[in-house]
Amino acid sequence: MGFKSLLIKPIAKKVARDIKRSSKKAVEAQQAIFKELIQTGKKTAFGKEHEFEYIDSYDDFKQHVPIRDYEGLKPYIERIKNGEADVLWKGFPAYFAKTSGTTSGVKYIPLTNDSLPNHFGSARNALFNYFARTGHGDWLDGKMIFLSGSPEMEKVAGIPTGRLSGIVNHQVPSWLRTNQLPSYATNCIEAWEEKLEKIVTETVNQDMRLISGIPPWVQMYYERLLEHTGKSTIKEIFPNYSMFVYGGVNFEPYRDKLEELVGERIPSLETYPASEGFIAFQDDPEIPDLLLNADSGIFFEFIPAEEIFNENPTRLKLDEVKTDVNYAIIINNNAGLWGYNIGDTVAFTSTQPYRLRVTGRIKHYISAFGEHVIGKEVEEALLAVTRRHNIKVVEFTVAPQVNPADGSLPYHEWFIEFDQTPNKLDDFSRELDQEMVKQNIYYEDLIAGNILRPLVIRPLQRDAFREYMKTQGKLGGQNKVPRLSNDRKIADALAKFVMKP
Repeated sequence: MGFKSLLIKPIAKKVARDIKRSSKKAVEAQQAIFKELIQTGKKTAFGKEHEFEYIDSYDDFKQHVPIRDYEGLKPYIERIKNGEADVLWKGFPAYFAKTSGTTSGVKYIPLTNDSLPNHFGSARNALFNYFARTGHGDWLDGKMIFLSGSPEMEKVAGIPTGRLSGIVNHQVPSWLRTNQLPSYATNCIEAWEEKLEKIVTETVNQDMRLISGIPPWVQMYYERLLEHTGKSTIKEIFPNYSMFVYGGVNFEPYRDKLEELVGERIPSLETYPASEGFIAFQDDPEIPDLLLNADSGIFFEFIPAEEIFNENPTRLKLDEVKTDVNYAIIINNNAGLWGYNIGDTVAFTSTQPYRLRVTGRIKHYISAFGEHVIGKEVEEALLAVTRRHNIKVVEFTVAPQVNPADGSLPYHEWFIEFDQTPNKLDDFSRELDQEMVKQNIYYEDLIAGNILRPLVIRPLQRDAFREYMKTQGKLGGQNKVPRLSNDRKIADALAKFVMKP
């Protein structure tokens, strides 16, 4: 054990004890956070407009504070940008996390001095907890890389503004900076392919032990390293590589390909960060589900996913949720987000403690015929079939084909970039359709009732998704390909990459 890991070990053990203790008192923590938020919120413009002085209970809160998305929050953000203080939270935000929206254009999510520990303390605690639970902390004694967006900030109304992953770079403690790669200058490169080349050059001869990032972009990093060195596996290049940290997408569809590139299975830690808050993390290395971050400045609400667009949806606090129900997750936090729908859906797998799985995005689904297929369902169906056939998938997305040109029945169209296309694609497609029938009863009814024909797979050329993301200006960083679309925008853009029969 090296000097840093030896020094951190007792701290890590304390963090793990604190996490275990607080996980048993999640409901009490939520009640305390609710009271603290309301007390501070009373002094803000938002609190005065929504009569926080009359809020004494969660039922009162639901009467005074509606659910809103970014469009609903935007007028308050504009007031902050115009120089007004104490709008959503006391004072001014410490940062704006800049992210893209589908209808709002650029979104500016406030981060305050009170909310920063949620983002950065939670990430640290997740890693320290892993160290304490496994005894595995040698990654602290070598180099680490966080594949992220540029740390360069712009000023919006005097407030430093940038991508969340870039803001993170400014919060890395000094004791860890000597371990961190790539260099600041390289991290500032906006063009992903140019940045990737620099990252490879800077890291290829280093003692890399921890790699963190979104799986598809980590895959690009692996592949470029192998091309650069002529080696067969990543472990030949980084023999001490021992920790993979990821979040943002389900890792399972990428696992087989990434492990093939590495040469073995690397211990991993899943986290669930968002610009709006650090939601959950994997607290037990033996359990894939994520522990809700219930004692970290966020008061959570949950709405049954099928009700999210209702005028008066059912709103539940933590002690009212049930397992195996798909919920939209709503945030109220000490950055001044109130009744804020972040757009994700989750399902609890346990309530003692409160563990969950991310099931998809509110806007990423297919329901052209009332089936409401979600991301979790397509991912699990495809994973089951690829494992049976020993097939690896690079990336995929699904869209409805409502009006086939040949006049046949409508169907779900799967655009899949295979690592190697199945020899018997018809058999693969049939099995995949059978798995989808198992996953979604509404889809089963539509297939049985001849409303839909079985799904159709369009195998794509190599690097099709990377080329598509490049055309959208979203290559690299924290950008992700939507698994599902209820329209044809992505499908039509991918059509030119379909392999010829």
